[in-house]
Amino acid sequence: MKTHNEDIDKLIKETLTEEEAKFYDDLEEQNVLQMVWGLFKGKNKWIMYLMNIMTLVFFGLFIYCLVQFFNSEITFDLIKWSTGSLVFLIGVSMLKIFAWMQMDKNALLREIKRLELQVSSLSGRMSD
Repeated sequence: MKTHNEDIDKLIKETLTEEEAKFYDDLEEQNVLQMVWGLFKGKNKWIMYLMNIMTLVFFGLFIYCLVQFFNSEITFDLIKWSTGSLVFLIGVSMLKIFAWMQMDKNALLREIKRLELQVSSLSGRMSD
């Protein structure tokens, strides 16, 4: 069963030039893995590499604090290591939330580009 979106996509592709149709196909919806790899493209890829390195560092420090927590018997040390574990775990979570927000931003930009292309195609078709 065809959906309404497939019909609209077909109509749009019929009105586009060959170059525009290729660009439109590149803007197709992506799965999660494609979105993750898309984070490492563009002019801000350096920050994503830095964020992933920091995530690994924070996770390593979280594991270290967790091991120290289970090895200590003094109440003050238990509080100290549990606080450290919590802080580093929150740090990892915040970095992951940032990455998911970037993936969402890229998806929105892709949809905006699709809309711009559709408006451009329709305005060109109306002027003819």
